[in-house]
Amino acid sequence: MKKKITLIGAGNIGGTLAHLLLIKKLGDIVLIDVMQGMPQGKALDLSQSSAVEGFSNTIQGSNDFSKMKNSDVVIITAGLPRKPGMSRDDLLEINGKIIKKIGLDIKKYCPKAFVICITNPLDAMVYVLQKYSKLPSSKCVGMAGILDSSRMKFFLSEALKVSINDIQTFVLGGHGDDMVPMVNHTTVGGIRLLDFIKNKKIPMSKINKILDRTRMGGGEIVKLLQRGSAFYAPASSAIQIAEAYLLDQKKLLPCAAYLNGQYGLKKMYMGVPVIIGSNGVEEIIEVKLDANEKKMLRTSVKSVQGLVKAVDKILN
Repeated sequence: MKKKITLIGAGNIGGTLAHLLLIKKLGDIVLIDVMQGMPQGKALDLSQSSAVEGFSNTIQGSNDFSKMKNSDVVIITAGLPRKPGMSRDDLLEINGKIIKKIGLDIKKYCPKAFVICITNPLDAMVYVLQKYSKLPSSKCVGMAGILDSSRMKFFLSEALKVSINDIQTFVLGGHGDDMVPMVNHTTVGGIRLLDFIKNKKIPMSKINKILDRTRMGGGEIVKLLQRGSAFYAPASSAIQIAEAYLLDQKKLLPCAAYLNGQYGLKKMYMGVPVIIGSNGVEEIIEVKLDANEKKMLRTSVKSVQGLVKAVDKILN
């Protein structure tokens, strides 16, 4: 039996998600948006590519949120996108109210779904989503770390002139300017990045520029596009989580997951390495941090806690 995947938000990310899901044949899709005609138009357009792409999965567009009923997976992109000059935090009030409503709808229509949130500010939004949907924390995650890690891998592959497939790294912490790129845990073809720096294959000054560019990766694209934000890479990153869940891949991925003691943190969402399988978040992996990484993580934690406190005040 085909899985049912609901995409809430039919903008650039939602449309790209739908396209990728159909090509990968991961399930039948419902595309929901408040804008009349947009989800229906994109669904019809994508349906007309089925003969070319060779998929038989269905896609329907709707403005009716009850159409998410009995979904196996829900991916949420709904909300106001960033515009030039805006931080992710500027979106807090508007998107917080949108995500609260969606959380209540999930509780009503598909309380057993596995839910992936992409809406910014990410860590605060996935907290709101889990709070109002009442989903088990293992079934509600935020997509951020995969995207940030992918950006870092790309920048490193360019600088080192090596295949991006040889680079393994991840980003810890909140999805914002205080994220913590894990240089100490980065390898290139199994060789530590620190050895490349030590052997003067690349200067630390260049690595620091890459880390800053990773932190500002979304803002760089917003500035270039002027009328939108990143959508191809965020969509691909969310698909990787959905695929790991639907196919029980037991894949180790950096996601915004609910912490209850891990990394010394409790009752909050934060980007950490997790294993995703058919039960959702099956394990949270703790990595050893040096003094500087701990300090950076504390800064990131404070930023996320500030956002959560603010959004709770707005919504309560």
